Amino acid sequence: MHKTADILESKNHVESITNIKPTIGIILGSGLGSFADTLEGAVHIPYSNIPHFAKSEAVGHSNELVIGSIGGKNVVAMKGRFHYYEGFTLDQVTFPVRLMKALGVEKLIITNACGAVNTDFSPGDLMLITDHINLTANNPLIGPNNPDLGVRFLDVSEVYNKALRSIVIDVAKAQNITLRQGVYAWWTGPAYETPAEIRMIRTLGADAVGMSTVPEALIARHAGIDTVGISYLTNMACGILDQPLSHEEIIETAEKVKTAFLKLVTETISRF
Repeated sequence: MHKTADILESKNHVESITNIKPTIGIILGSGLGSFADTLEGAVHIPYSNIPHFAKSEAVGHSNELVIGSIGGKNVVAMKGRFHYYEGFTLDQVTFPVRLMKALGVEKLIITNACGAVNTDFSPGDLMLITDHINLTANNPLIGPNNPDLGVRFLDVSEVYNKALRSIVIDVAKAQNITLRQGVYAWWTGPAYETPAEIRMIRTLGADAVGMSTVPEALIARHAGIDTVGISYLTNMACGILDQPLSHEEIIETAEKVKTAFLKLVTETISRF
């Protein structure tokens, strides 16, 4: 359970460093931390300096909170996220979302690198998340509920806000960016899925599978933050193509999709 006092301590630390009041948050997935470098007048705060923050050891994650402005909006960006597979508790994984809420964030963009399960999709595509499937048998809301932060029993009929999704779709059309739409499945990792597991995931109705996003999205919903999720499909999931998977491939593909991603996210934020 997230404690109100811990959140307040983290908030006070951040606000002692910068006067910027962010209303939009973004969690940057593997290989796309460069978005944070586009923020104007930015302040970079190492996670290690923020009370109650964890530190990711995942490749492609820089471990700093970046607060600045872009498109006329004040933004707080997580340049690197915490993953359940690293051994963190889900309280640790999702604590930054609680901090964002305390700082004044009203809208959140969650991004991730993931594998395509839908065979109509291709590596390098961007996918707007319409819904998710939790395959981990765990949930960040399990345990005592802090009524200061949200309700005990959470409605999740619309985790990914329809109005925000419409804005992303409109931006993609205007910029001639191919934007898929689909269901994201959360897998614990760190092992990739087996071919049999991918067949199961496809049968369940998922279009992509990855190792993040869902816990953060659930806590954002619990906190009353309107959320949108954007995946970049770095590879075809295991068994679709006759080739092994590697994290290096994910980072390499993320580099190729970076330009389209930056355009899409920057313009989307300006319309929020």
